[in-house]
Amino acid sequence: MAARTPSPPSRPVGAVTRGTTNPNRLRRMDRWIADAHGPALRRSADPVAVDLGYGAAPWTAVELLARLRTVRADAEVVGVEIEPARVAAAEPYAREGLSFRHGGFEVPLGGGRRPALIRAANVLRQYDEGEVAAVWARLCARLAPDGLLVEGTCDEIGRRHVWVALGPEGPRTVTFATRLGSLATPSDLAERLPKALIHRNVPGEPVHAFLRDFDRAWAAAAPYASLGARQRWIRTVSTLRADWPVTDGPRRWRQGEVTVRWEALAPAS
Repeated sequence: MAARTPSPPSRPVGAVTRGTTNPNRLRRMDRWIADAHGPALRRSADPVAVDLGYGAAPWTAVELLARLRTVRADAEVVGVEIEPARVAAAEPYAREGLSFRHGGFEVPLGGGRRPALIRAANVLRQYDEGEVAAVWARLCARLAPDGLLVEGTCDEIGRRHVWVALGPEGPRTVTFATRLGSLATPSDLAERLPKALIHRNVPGEPVHAFLRDFDRAWAAAAPYASLGARQRWIRTVSTLRADWPVTDGPRRWRQGEVTVRWEALAPAS
């Protein structure tokens, strides 16, 4: 017997976050999404993306639409915010393909629509680790069959990001992305681990072992620094790939990125 679709909640699901935002803060995440999810977006029957928890100003939703439209000219972005005043403040920026709605983790698109993409950046950082799995499950259940959830954290000006990519079945990969000129060691990215991993950066946990090996490979690649930080990063990730399931290649590494399978970094317990 088919599962019954649950009734929509009477009020938004979630809690109000600080709402901190800045223009161009999510550019690294957006570029990765356009590249990694571009083929699925081009195939989508309903290319709608949700910018969940866009914050006190709608810059990230505006920018997401522009970047997705380089992949799909009729892409649509719906900004969803749990704070009604933020929705009202965003309304002057609405235009063809860009709208704003009051809501939370229930993702209120209406009309039975299921998003091809949900981006939740810097949303779960203020939640408890124990709440993450339920939020992920709820959001993944809202995705279209070939949809993608990208959930993660970045610093205030977008130099350092770490995010998890999830499909309807659950988590797939973890991506580390940085402005290479600002990086002292790869483990500097630990402070931007998403909520599911940030408290796991301790001995005995896979993510701690990964960052330890990342730093060691970075140190071993020091001679490449004379060729620039990009070449040092590429050499580092090439070394790291011998022991960790890196899923991307030099084209993405050149952007200061590396993507690893989720199972390799998932919490040990």
